[in-house]
Amino acid sequence: MNKAELVASMADKAGLTKKDAEAALNAFMKSVEEALVDGGKVQLVGFGTFDVRERKARQGRNPRNPEQVIEIPASKAPVFKAGKALKDMVNA
Repeated sequence: MNKAELVASMADKAGLTKKDAEAALNAFMKSVEEALVDGGKVQLVGFGTFDVRERKARQGRNPRNPEQVIEIPASKAPVFKAGKALKDMVNA
């Protein structure tokens, strides 16, 4: 499902116009982005949690030249952990 299909589904289920559904989806995505950038997390009980995980600096290998060791810097990565209810629905 891409964004346009998601907007159409949201509009149908909530009785909104596609324009209103797209505005709601954009506002949701922007709110999640801002919370993660500020170092917080977003918990939606039953659905899941959006969070930021810190990755430590480490050494890696250059795939084109396996003898060459490269330094991979520390970084932050956004992650989503599915909630129990969502997992149960998918596995049913």
